Amino acid sequence: MRGSLEGDVPVDPTIYRIHEVTQVYDTTIKALINEEFGDGIMSAITFNLDIERVESDEGPRVRITYDGKFLPYSWG
Repeated sequence: MRGSLEGDVPVDPTIYRIHEVTQVYDTTIKALINEEFGDGIMSAITFNLDIERVESDEGPRVRITYDGKFLPYSWG
């Protein structure tokens, strides 16, 4: 649900880490999307999210996949 968090910075450790990843990598992710697809956005309406457990030598890891339709900007 959009806007489901009460404050600006989440206090739950898991939610905070997801928030932190977005803050650190947001401009890089945007640049990579634009490089691969052109000017536009990833839809959050036509969107799927997948979470899976991945085993590694260091212990279990979390893999989060965002799968959104690419929508090119239309300059009217």
